Amino acid sequence: METKSGIYGLVVGDALGVPVEFKDRDFLKKKPVSEMCGFGTHNVPEGTWSDDSSMTIATMDSIVEKHGIDYYDIMNKFLEWVRSAKYTATGVFFDIGIATRNALNNYLKGFDPIKCGGKGIYDNGNGSLMRILPFVYYSYVSEMSFEDEIAFINNASSLTHAHEISRLGCKIYSDYIKALLDGRDKFEALEYIKGIDYKKYYSKASVNAYRRILKEDLEKIPVQDIKSSGFVVDTLEASIWCNLTENTFEDAVKKAVNLGSDTDTVGAITGSIAGITYGYEQIPEKWISKIQNFEYLDYLNEKFVEELRNINCKKNSKL
Repeated sequence: METKSGIYGLVVGDALGVPVEFKDRDFLKKKPVSEMCGFGTHNVPEGTWSDDSSMTIATMDSIVEKHGIDYYDIMNKFLEWVRSAKYTATGVFFDIGIATRNALNNYLKGFDPIKCGGKGIYDNGNGSLMRILPFVYYSYVSEMSFEDEIAFINNASSLTHAHEISRLGCKIYSDYIKALLDGRDKFEALEYIKGIDYKKYYSKASVNAYRRILKEDLEKIPVQDIKSSGFVVDTLEASIWCNLTENTFEDAVKKAVNLGSDTDTVGAITGSIAGITYGYEQIPEKWISKIQNFEYLDYLNEKFVEELRNINCKKNSKL
């Protein structure tokens, strides 16, 4: 296992989607994104990542610095991102979800980190899904039991998003990613998660929210029925669907961004999945070369991999 394909895939997909965030599908049908560009929605240079990557990178940095999971430190690093633009691509802070901001405010009020996330039905944005990948890598090399990983992923999501639908979305994503890391192809990975009885651990209502992933032939659903909103279920569906219906990293990520709406996050999640599916070498160099603050990203990824190697687990040889 190596992390570059997933982490860099996420950052590239994020940056590709940033300039057209909130543009609708009809607009992008007329002016589709095909290359890395800049400015647009947030008026930032090409190759600039958003909150998706910033919070992912902050989590990686915490794991490296603390040699493990320290939820207080992770939240403190999220605050550094907001307050001083640390972990940003250009030293400029922009774009934060309402639920994430509310969770950080709860933390500042003295809440326990894993009790900061909102628990209401309207707190199910994709803000925990977009930053969960470092936790997935950590749990993978740690060889946690399925039950222990449920608690772990639930806690990781609950830093900002504590509703069961959000937590389950993170767990489904985690299981799909781990199936890919184990060498399954993208369709085998989907069959693997379809075989998991999530109703043993989550409510029937929450599991049913993901029925198109877990029970239907997702790849056969027509594009007009695929939503790309900020709702966590929509984001996960769209991201897996884009990867299933294309055969290269580039085509999957371009399809994700051109769905419109929450383009940076759907691009980021698709990028992470497609990166692991097709490998780092398939991420276009023309896009990687335009990523802002790439040297820091590369440095931190090396440190992150080194930290994962140091975890006392049987899968060290896979790193």
